[in-house]
Amino acid sequence: MAIEAVIFDMDGVLVDSYQPHLESWRMLAEENGLSITEAQFSETFGRTSRDIIARLFSVTDAGRVATLDERKEALYRDAVRGNVPEMAGAKALVAALHTRGIKLAIGSSGPRENIVLVREELGLAEMMPTFVCGADVEHGKPAPDVFLLAAEKLGVAPENCAVIEDAPAGIAAANAAGMLSVGLTSTHDATALKDADVVVDALAEVEGALR
Repeated sequence: MAIEAVIFDMDGVLVDSYQPHLESWRMLAEENGLSITEAQFSETFGRTSRDIIARLFSVTDAGRVATLDERKEALYRDAVRGNVPEMAGAKALVAALHTRGIKLAIGSSGPRENIVLVREELGLAEMMPTFVCGADVEHGKPAPDVFLLAAEKLGVAPENCAVIEDAPAGIAAANAAGMLSVGLTSTHDATALKDADVVVDALAEVEGALR
């Protein structure tokens, strides 16, 4: 089927956010008398903050999870505000697809505030007016909810959508949604992304893979 829409994950795809997210999780853990290893962080990258808090902090109370979630994401935004680290080739790819008339959206597990910040600072809002955040759906990745809602907002059938993802949970979500899954080896290697329909090492390779 022809690709009519491309849904971008944000962290690790549009934004080289691995290190700032790791540092903000470490700061949150330290504030709460805990610690997080990079291996633990890498294993959960791409999931919602509330899922990570439940898993790594062993917190299940909804109110406490929400408080920790808000604090963690505030720490992250403070770290990147004014200097959002664009993933190499991100703006160029978005512009090229937009010029071709491909509909574009962001489908992220992150909070709305993070997406708004990234779109504004990278100058993507006009080309990517549609986005779905973790709070918009009941089930985060690897469930397909984020991507299915993005496709619905774009008015494009799932089978005519492609998803660009960097994490196994995101690839699983794209596959479950019935969309073409493109794995970018920015935070995980090709072996970890083996379930993707296409695996690329750089965003510059994506447009050719979609033709």
